[in-house]
Amino acid sequence: MPCEGCTERDNVSTGATMEFLLLGFSELLHLRLLLFFLFLIVHLVTLAGNMMIFMAVVMEPSRSPMLFFLCQLSAVELCYTLVIVPKALLGLAAAGGSAISVPGCAAQMQLFVGLGGAECFLLAAMAYDRYVAICQPLRYTTLMGERLCLRLALTCALAAFAVGLALTVAVFRLPFCPSRRIDHFFCDVPAVLQLACAKSYAAELALLAACVLLLLLPFLLILASYVCIAVALSGVTSPVGRGKAFSTCVSHLAITFLHYGCATFIYVRPKSSYSPARDKVVSLVYTNITPLMYPLIYSLRNKEIRGILRKMLRRKKIGELG
Repeated sequence: MPCEGCTERDNVSTGATMEFLLLGFSELLHLRLLLFFLFLIVHLVTLAGNMMIFMAVVMEPSRSPMLFFLCQLSAVELCYTLVIVPKALLGLAAAGGSAISVPGCAAQMQLFVGLGGAECFLLAAMAYDRYVAICQPLRYTTLMGERLCLRLALTCALAAFAVGLALTVAVFRLPFCPSRRIDHFFCDVPAVLQLACAKSYAAELALLAACVLLLLLPFLLILASYVCIAVALSGVTSPVGRGKAFSTCVSHLAITFLHYGCATFIYVRPKSSYSPARDKVVSLVYTNITPLMYPLIYSLRNKEIRGILRKMLRRKKIGELG
């Protein structure tokens, strides 16, 4: 519904000085301190877990392609949580929500979309790695060389940030309501679009295009990889061999379902079904719980990561004894 007194000129001329108010969880004032300390603990554990995996892989002299992509994924998760959670914590610390400038809001949205998209593309690259490892094991070393892995990682980042930039520009070209109150704890695309005074098909088309490029396309690539893997494993007569091959995919599948489950719920739906309270809960899982689960899943399920972590602990013990 259009807002009264809102003009596109205000957005352009005073964009650097205008502010939005992130309401966050202002309706739960009685739980503010509890939520603050809970989010803080989860945030610190998430940072520690992803940093541990990142450092463990970086310090490993011989890295497999899967470990290389896992290192990239941990780096993305570190940046991802740092973009969202500190501002959310500030919002909980302030009773009435936290202010964020329009450029700051745009930057947060750009980074959030770009990092989330990079994660989708990385998951697709990891699925391709599993496909080559299982379906073409004799050519694995040749196909998944270091140069190709670097190119894939760079392409994932550049493509995702290009799409994120285009979507952010489309959203912030809109005129916004004078209240500037965002019923969310960060500048998420659907929440900011609710402030638009005028109906804009351009912004909605940009969001649809971003969903296709960042969600649907990588998902189809992941699906195609696992269809090929399933066909290849159906020809394996040994249950032990089939189980061993499939076990290398379990961690990746778990991460994929976690990531795409929340992202699909938030972005792939009609605009009329938008619900601030429900979206905040799902976004809370998406931006806090899911990044926390990634290092737990990989440290428990991935033999290479467990081996590297054990070596790190042994080195630490030897250093302390020395």
